[in-house]
Amino acid sequence: MRIAMIGGGYVGLVSAACFAEFGFKVSVVETNPDRLNALKKGEIPIYEPGLDNLVSNNIKAGRLSFYDNIDLAIPECEAIFIAVGTPPRNGDGHADMTYVHKAAQQIARSLKHYAVIVTKSTVPVGTSRRIAQILREENPALEFDVASNPEFLREGDAIKDCMTPDRVIIGLEKDKADGAKRAQEIMRRLYQPLFQKETPIVFTDLESAELTKYASNCFLAVKLSYVNELADLCEQVGANIEDVTRGMGLDGRIGKQFLRPGPGFGGSCFPKDTLALQRIAQEAGVASRVLEATVQTNEGRKANMSGRIIGICDGNVYNKTIAVLGLTFKPDTDDMRESASIPIIHRLVESGAKIQAFDPVGNKTAKPYLPESVQYCSNVQEAANQADALVILTEWNEFRSLFPANLKQWMRGNKVIDLRNVYDPKVMQAEGMEYHSIGRPMKKV
Repeated sequence: MRIAMIGGGYVGLVSAACFAEFGFKVSVVETNPDRLNALKKGEIPIYEPGLDNLVSNNIKAGRLSFYDNIDLAIPECEAIFIAVGTPPRNGDGHADMTYVHKAAQQIARSLKHYAVIVTKSTVPVGTSRRIAQILREENPALEFDVASNPEFLREGDAIKDCMTPDRVIIGLEKDKADGAKRAQEIMRRLYQPLFQKETPIVFTDLESAELTKYASNCFLAVKLSYVNELADLCEQVGANIEDVTRGMGLDGRIGKQFLRPGPGFGGSCFPKDTLALQRIAQEAGVASRVLEATVQTNEGRKANMSGRIIGICDGNVYNKTIAVLGLTFKPDTDDMRESASIPIIHRLVESGAKIQAFDPVGNKTAKPYLPESVQYCSNVQEAANQADALVILTEWNEFRSLFPANLKQWMRGNKVIDLRNVYDPKVMQAEGMEYHSIGRPMKKV
């Protein structure tokens, strides 16, 4: 079976490589010449653990190829995925559908045979039907079906999520006379490797599939904001957020995941999708007060974190050196989009702080987002050298193994502000460090 992936970005590239690993022949269309040339050489323009080997192996096996032209990529393809970007539209928070609609137009002009046109991008409800309309307008004689197959990839765990997902959601035009049986058969064959692993495959209508993606991401965003507010409450009443969330997570109705407090969520999905779902609800005339509060809580939290750091530094960071460990919005990715480090570091610099930052893979991608005065370091020791305070913003595993005695030796001051609760307060305090975390009471040692 041959398929095509329109878009060689994060979602498109990971999905294409995994489908190729399943044994299908996959053609990827990427119009950025620099990115295309890199991909043809097996060079990965994004950081995702294991993706470089997966791409390289499938190129060598002849199952994965890259093109800049849809005409060359889609012949004989039974399924054509649209996996282009849907960034927030300037000014209103709606998802920008420019690239999706353009891809549909190009497919209509190039396709000469029946295929299922599958939306992989995160898109508003009604997009698949709009794609069908575009296809008919551009090529009235074209035979096709449309489908919605949203991705649920976590950066840093994307290959695992693609190869062994919790579930697969496939939306079809069930209101068609034939119930879109031909499209359903193609999608079943495409996901046959997962059927054999007893992965839940949910076939539904187009609108339900499109909404499921937003609903899932936004629910997790709500969960994170709720836990962050609980952490603040714990600090005021003397409770421990780790004990509280452990007690919550043991309830099967709640679950253990996304119960860790932090400086606010970021990344390419949660901030964008919470805004987009708000707009979808507004256009449908439905209240979305929980989502509105989630967005406000998250933005306020990012802003408040810099104030917390300044307060711990005796209310003044002017001419003080602050070591920052972790810049990306989460570990195991180089993605800086909507990272909490951006507003926090900007505020610290505006207040006169000198920033010495280190991220295991994010130093390069961070530069366009952060003030020019930030000094990027090659390791933890360099970042901590003569620092008055040290701040943990991203919980990279290598930070967990740091010895407080080393920090004490490297730093000028003794303040450690752990916004990810990486360290044991007792261990830090026993070494003489003034340790601050989130939602955990300070205990005398």
